[in-house]
Amino acid sequence: MGSIRKLQATGKLFVDFRYQGKRCREYTVLNDTADNRKKLERLLQRIERDIQLGRFDYAAYFPSSRAVTATPKRAVSLAAGMGRGMPSAGPVAVPRAPSPTFADFAQQWMQENAVQWRRSYQRTVADIVAVHLAPPFREREVGSLSREELLAFRSTLAKVPGRTKATLSPRRINAIMNVMHAILNEASDRYKFTSPYYNIKPLKIAKSDVKPFTLEEVRALIQSVREDFRDYYTVRFFTGLRTGEIDGLKWKYVDFARRLISVRETIVAGEPDEATKTIESNRDVQMSQIVFDALQRQFERTGALKLWVFCNHEGQPLDHNNVTKRVWYPLLRYLGLDPRRPYQSRHTAATLWLAAGENPEWIARQMGHTSTEMLFKVYSRYVPNLTRRDGSAFERLLASTLGAATATQSNANPHEHRHV
Repeated sequence: MGSIRKLQATGKLFVDFRYQGKRCREYTVLNDTADNRKKLERLLQRIERDIQLGRFDYAAYFPSSRAVTATPKRAVSLAAGMGRGMPSAGPVAVPRAPSPTFADFAQQWMQENAVQWRRSYQRTVADIVAVHLAPPFREREVGSLSREELLAFRSTLAKVPGRTKATLSPRRINAIMNVMHAILNEASDRYKFTSPYYNIKPLKIAKSDVKPFTLEEVRALIQSVREDFRDYYTVRFFTGLRTGEIDGLKWKYVDFARRLISVRETIVAGEPDEATKTIESNRDVQMSQIVFDALQRQFERTGALKLWVFCNHEGQPLDHNNVTKRVWYPLLRYLGLDPRRPYQSRHTAATLWLAAGENPEWIARQMGHTSTEMLFKVYSRYVPNLTRRDGSAFERLLASTLGAATATQSNANPHEHRHV
């Protein structure tokens, strides 16, 4: 499907369409007005109709175009091709400025945007470019890529082996393509070409696999885990902190007097002192009594070091992968529980709070969510299993209210309902 677009450098309109598998851009001297857009849209409709019928004559529509490499069969003016009401001026072929190679522009783009990215995301983007994007497109001119090539490239990604699965997940493929999209959008603005990344929709992603633990399972986990990790998992299960947030927690952010944990930093990929995931993730989490007691015990272990709350014997932050492999999964196997990621402790906190009847807005603040929408969307389906509120509460309300009213009415009219 073609479109009418405006060239940012001149403010003039141009026609963007596809013919014989290639993108065609034909420039005009028309200013960007509603009337001129309507006229060009009518022209575009006729072009696409002729292409569909197999009778499109490029030279007839655009006689001075660079795309016409031979003497045209019919040299008619653009005004004639556009029909009634069009100006007599023909198209002005504005040559597209040459663009750099994909590899060179990608490096430039990363350098220019690194200042606004977290260090972890800088590494993620660099990895995507180096591993996935640069190899197939390294020496290509960034403005020469086509939509068909991008779709074909995405198809090849679906066959690439994944880190934990047979192939890359749809989420990972979307992340790779998002970087490609951003690079091409910036290049198209800078070098005045139409980005080929149009109408390419992201792959559908399955809903997050949320498998919270029951309160009984949490109790068993905390009682059975190694003693030196008991307080660590107690805090995880009853605060809803993300893995990077609890591993990056410092004693300066623990306020025993006000019973608050200030989430201000996180650890990502082993790198400390990262900013939190989002602005909303900067929050103050209230300590329940069980969390307060756990942190008091932990302070006796690591408080003298005056830095990390949970750390190894050398005073360094915990290695998440090491703890997961050597403590977490063996504990689940020992208790006969289905294997699941440690991140489920965060999901567990949310469902337990909901089950206890806490205010959803308070829960959302504890979790670092902007609103309660995510809370109900992700977690509410687990609440009936924990609270047994499956409609019976409403039935009891009706019974207690309407039943009492019926009984009162019967006492007032003892003979009204008597059967004859």
